[in-house]
Amino acid sequence: MRFETTAIHTGDRPDRAFGAISTSIYQTSTFAFETIGKTRGYDYSRTANPTRKVLEDTIAQLEGGKAAFTFATGMAAETTVMHLLKTGDHVISGDDIYGGTYRLFQDVLPAFGLEFTFLRMDNRKRIEEAIKPNTRMLWLETPSNPLLNIIDLEMVVDIAKKHKLLTVIDNTFATPYFLRPIEYGIDLVVHSTTKYLNGHCDVVGGAVVTTTDELTQRVQFYLNAMGTCASPFDCWLVLRGIETLPVRMKRHEENALAVASYLKGHPKAKRVFYPGLESHKGHEIARRQMKGFGGVVSLELEDGIEGVNSFLRKLKVFFLAESLGGITSLAEHPATMSHASMPKDYRERVGIMDELVRLSVGLENIDDLTEDLEQALEHL
Repeated sequence: MRFETTAIHTGDRPDRAFGAISTSIYQTSTFAFETIGKTRGYDYSRTANPTRKVLEDTIAQLEGGKAAFTFATGMAAETTVMHLLKTGDHVISGDDIYGGTYRLFQDVLPAFGLEFTFLRMDNRKRIEEAIKPNTRMLWLETPSNPLLNIIDLEMVVDIAKKHKLLTVIDNTFATPYFLRPIEYGIDLVVHSTTKYLNGHCDVVGGAVVTTTDELTQRVQFYLNAMGTCASPFDCWLVLRGIETLPVRMKRHEENALAVASYLKGHPKAKRVFYPGLESHKGHEIARRQMKGFGGVVSLELEDGIEGVNSFLRKLKVFFLAESLGGITSLAEHPATMSHASMPKDYRERVGIMDELVRLSVGLENIDDLTEDLEQALEHL
């Protein structure tokens, strides 16, 4: 089935019990055994749940993976993946990654013996020079959060295969509608399902997509052993959102490109970051490996932090809030919100300046969005 049909029809649908078209919410902690050692496929919802299984099957199919597993949050998904490593292992990660991921890598996991190197992953020589005898994993974001940098997946996978490294990509920004990393040889795909997969700002969740039997068995084991799984109701919310993912992503991209193009020509926007702009450094790579450019636009303002405060206060259609990927347009200040866990000197070194604003462009009328930006920029 094609993507749009897969998003609606994958998994055990209609429900076998009564033929319900909407996937049933199995809001239960436990399941009755038929006899000792014999179940109808489920015994305890931490281990597996029918509602969760439909969502996991759907995500796996959309990404083209072997299997998928869903988690209580995106960070729970990431933490579970990192348990594939052992004390003494080294990870090379992009430097302009989500602030929560940076905090996990910088402030939590080193206490358990993992080592991390952060670098801009747009240069083969730079990546290969960072590889050590104990390097085991490459962690990627493309487009990155919040600078929308693009990584050449063919290049990175070639390096990983040469050095026998595990590749993990956070595909939250692009979604499988715009990018299917497994087709380029990526080993594991991670999502914050809170964002575009759900799309309605009413749930938090995460997902991991595997590509081999070994990775499938290990991720499933850790999910069950650590209890990081998603709840049935949260799975149902994400599943409902995925059914409209193709329609929403088209509109997100259409609006984001219009916003980026408008801001690109505005005298009070110092820099605009969006891979759909031909002026973007990674535009050609993004056009080659992605079906579309996503719904996030970042910009630097001319008037410093005072200008950022004024701009964000004056917005009316864009709400000042963390997160992204919902139908509602959001604006946030990475330095004090999504990336506040990064030290200021590190943020500035990787390009996340105090003047940076990240826009999650929603599904509103594009004229209302540009008019809102215009009236806010007028106050600078």
